Amino acid sequence: MTVGLMIITHNQIGSALLDTAINMLDSCPMPLEIIPVTTGCNPEQLLQQAKDKLEILSQGDGVIVLTDMYGSTPSNIATRLCNKNNEVAVIAGINLPMLVRLLNYPNLNLEQLVEKALSGGQDGILLCYDGTGG
Repeated sequence: MTVGLMIITHNQIGSALLDTAINMLDSCPMPLEIIPVTTGCNPEQLLQQAKDKLEILSQGDGVIVLTDMYGSTPSNIATRLCNKNNEVAVIAGINLPMLVRLLNYPNLNLEQLVEKALSGGQDGILLCYDGTGG
C-alpha cells in the first residue's frame, strides 16, 4: 500500500506543477487525483467529486491533499475532506519544491511524507536578491 495524493488548486495550477514534476522525475510514483477549481464552479459538487476521488486514493495508508492558497475555495474544499474515519493531511501553499520532494519519497508513511512536503516547500522559498545592492 501507499499514501495517495490529491491536488486541489485554482484552475490548472496543480496540473502544471504536476506535469513539471513528472517531467523532472520521469514518473509519478503515487496514486494521484487532481481537481481544478474554476471561476463559477459549484463548490458542493467539487466537494462530492473530491470525496469520490478520496475513496479511490484511500488504500489504507492515508492521503495527502495539496492546495494552493489557504482560505480560498480549493483550500476550503480540501479541509472539508478531513474527518475521524480517514487519515487525510491537508497542506496549503503548494509549490514545485514541495511536490518534487513529496514524489521523491513514495514509500514513506503519511506522517513522514507530510514532513517531507513541508520541508521541501519551506526550503524552496529563498530570497535570491533583495534589491538593495548590499
